[in-house]
Amino acid sequence: MKKISNKQSRRNIARRKRKVAARHAKAGHWDDRPRPMFNTGTVHYEVGATTDATNFGGIAPVHRLVTKLGLPQTIDAGLKLLKIHLPYHESDHVLNIAYNVLCGGTRLEDIERLRHDTAYMNALGADLIPDPTTAGDFCRRFKTEEDVLTLMDCINSVRPQLWRGRGRELMGPVTYIDADGTIAPTYGECKAGMDISYKGLWGYGPLIISLANTSEVLYLVNRPANVPSHTDAARWIDKSIELVEPHVERVCVRGDTDFSLTKNFDRWAESADFLFGMDCNQALRSRAEALEPACWQLLERKPKYDTLTGQRRHRNQDNEKQRIIKEREYPNLHLNYEDVAEFDYQPGNCQQPYRMVVLRKNISKMKGELVLLDDIRYFFYITTRTDLSAAEVVRCANERCDQENVVEQLKNGVSAMNVPLYDLVSNWAYMVMAALAWNIKSWFAMMMHHQSDRRLYVNMEFRRFVTSMILITCRVVRRARSIVIRLIGYQPTLDRFFSAWNTIERTGFT
Repeated sequence: MKKISNKQSRRNIARRKRKVAARHAKAGHWDDRPRPMFNTGTVHYEVGATTDATNFGGIAPVHRLVTKLGLPQTIDAGLKLLKIHLPYHESDHVLNIAYNVLCGGTRLEDIERLRHDTAYMNALGADLIPDPTTAGDFCRRFKTEEDVLTLMDCINSVRPQLWRGRGRELMGPVTYIDADGTIAPTYGECKAGMDISYKGLWGYGPLIISLANTSEVLYLVNRPANVPSHTDAARWIDKSIELVEPHVERVCVRGDTDFSLTKNFDRWAESADFLFGMDCNQALRSRAEALEPACWQLLERKPKYDTLTGQRRHRNQDNEKQRIIKEREYPNLHLNYEDVAEFDYQPGNCQQPYRMVVLRKNISKMKGELVLLDDIRYFFYITTRTDLSAAEVVRCANERCDQENVVEQLKNGVSAMNVPLYDLVSNWAYMVMAALAWNIKSWFAMMMHHQSDRRLYVNMEFRRFVTSMILITCRVVRRARSIVIRLIGYQPTLDRFFSAWNTIERTGFT
């Protein structure tokens, strides 16, 4: 197969784009089409004899990026689980599971389809990949927490190359580390280490420490489901600060009320900022109620989103949900206004006072059109941030809720919480390897040329990323010193795909 130059590839993309646009331009120009648009004729299937093709044309640049970052070599040097490599190394198993997720797999059994895709294996430069049973056996070789921690440290050791380079703009003047817990439910009855959560769900309770600026998962810690969210969280927050702080300008740790671990505030304040929610106890509520009226300022919320034109189009001006609530006289809480104030507060476990920002909500409880009563609720945030106004502190704390999207993607997009194995540590190892696919998505997004594209793809849902950047039909020819991939299909995201690929090829990581 003759190699096509980059210039010719760009011309081919433009020609395919014009061809699709011409087809779309015909829409609405058929006055009296005699038959529906969806039509069929006689269909014939044939199996080609020599051409190797795959649906996963985007996996090669992903693997190229991972290889240039040095991740396979780092895993093989640090993770020692196999006594003899016949023929697979530790990095082969880790990347096999991560790439299965990147190719749309949701369980270990989906690896079987990839083992029979010769073009897929050629794109990775592999003669063979582990089968699902071997992949499960590898996960079960993780016997202790130290084994999983070694794997996470190997992955984390290559991240600074991106943070100092292509991801520097994303890190911004302040880099946010978010902490949260979740539930990984299971219907299994024999999975060691599982327990029942406060929600009545059996399973595990992972702790997730993520980097808000790039949506990367720094540490994922598996625990029984009955463990409180903050259990042992201070240790992993310490490790996250130690990992991120040398490579960014400023670090700020965020968490909800479960993570306001006051015993650690003084230590954290020495190397990073923090912003945590605090429970509304009687002491804090009394302090807030004693504040003078002049101390309160009205909080104005920003619009949920800004349109490019500055105008909003409403298909239906009436709120259907509110109409039904009023008609059926369901109890309804209506926010009247919010205001903020602040005061100094020293927790009992701290040696110094910290800034306490209080948010007061005036809420009316309604039933139909009738207002039953007004309720005043207080929300408290403790922080070391003095560069933000009280209103900005509240907004910054609310932005932490974006981590819920990361958690949701790990559960349903990446399917890292499927717990396919039989004990806590092996399921933990699988979670880390599956979450690597989510991290690779962020790394690939950092390779794009335009900053707006980087932010778009960093925040993109995982399934949409897979369909945009990975599921591209192509022919694959494996040569002695190179791999030639000729894309057969077309999709509008090819420009961004080639933008990232060209950056990967010309970037030397150190």
